[in-house]
Amino acid sequence: MTSLRDVAERAGVAVSTASAALNGTRPVAAATRRRVERAAAELGYRPNLLARGLQSKRTRILALLFPAPRSGFGLTEMQFATGAAEAAGELGYHLLLSPESADPIEELRHLTGLGLVDGVLLMEVGLDDERTAFLAESGVPFAMIGRTREPGGIDHADIDFAATADAAVAHVAGLGHRKLAFFNLAEDTHAARYGPAIRAGAEFERAAKEAGLAYVGGYRPGSAEDGGKAFEDLIDAHPDVTALAVMDDHAAAGVIAAVARHGRRIPEDLTLLLVLSSARVAGMFHPRLTTLEPPSTELGRLGARMLIGRLQDESQGGPRARLLPCRLVVGDSSAPPREGGTW
Repeated sequence: MTSLRDVAERAGVAVSTASAALNGTRPVAAATRRRVERAAAELGYRPNLLARGLQSKRTRILALLFPAPRSGFGLTEMQFATGAAEAAGELGYHLLLSPESADPIEELRHLTGLGLVDGVLLMEVGLDDERTAFLAESGVPFAMIGRTREPGGIDHADIDFAATADAAVAHVAGLGHRKLAFFNLAEDTHAARYGPAIRAGAEFERAAKEAGLAYVGGYRPGSAEDGGKAFEDLIDAHPDVTALAVMDDHAAAGVIAAVARHGRRIPEDLTLLLVLSSARVAGMFHPRLTTLEPPSTELGRLGARMLIGRLQDESQGGPRARLLPCRLVVGDSSAPPREGGTW
């Protein structure tokens, strides 16, 4: 088995320098660090994380607590995780993705009790998320990708839902639409007080009213079947609606099928927007849907950097908070409303 001493000899440096270059325990000149990393790669050296942890009382392992979505991990969700993993790796940390069990507090108690993680990064944060109180009381450093109702002293990076809703409404209003409907996430997310579901609904309603648009909310389809049924209910009650924003990808597929059943077309008869879906996901639909693309990778990187910054300097000032808006990516599902068109 290759040792750290072998790496040091290959790189022509002291063992302590090789250790610092690979572990990030103290600054090392960039050229020296690259030489050590090249030697480690050539020899196939892998550091013993357990031994390192015993020496430094740090494992340089972070846990990303990411409850599995009801539809499984998709492209948009994984961009958060890959962004966090990339940022952690750049700073000499490893990221452990931990899908939660039915009891998130018991999962946390087990994970932190093993002493294998230096800190925790929370995803899918609820407004009254019980995980934050447990971590604060246990003294485990943590940060959030998302935010609670009152984040207070917790480092967090989240979507700017107000700016996102403003961009979506400005797009729709600019095309000449006067009535916007909004399909939120499924009912169970509201029961759990899931932050994005609550904030997006409130901000879309606010933005529409401020722009002088008629607004229709209250629909929460969580599947293609639910999306089709919700659309039928929508046009029965509001036959003059010409624009619809949908938060659930599967529900959007149901809407597209329902529009086709009526012998109508997107965007000629309905402007359809996705909310919080990546442009790559939107591009899988026909027609290619306009989307409010979340800054998933950037938020993942920010969350990881905030947590590592706290670990490396526990005396740093107050909490850091960053809100980033979604990016409007216009597809083939946006068009001015058909004159005099109703359902």
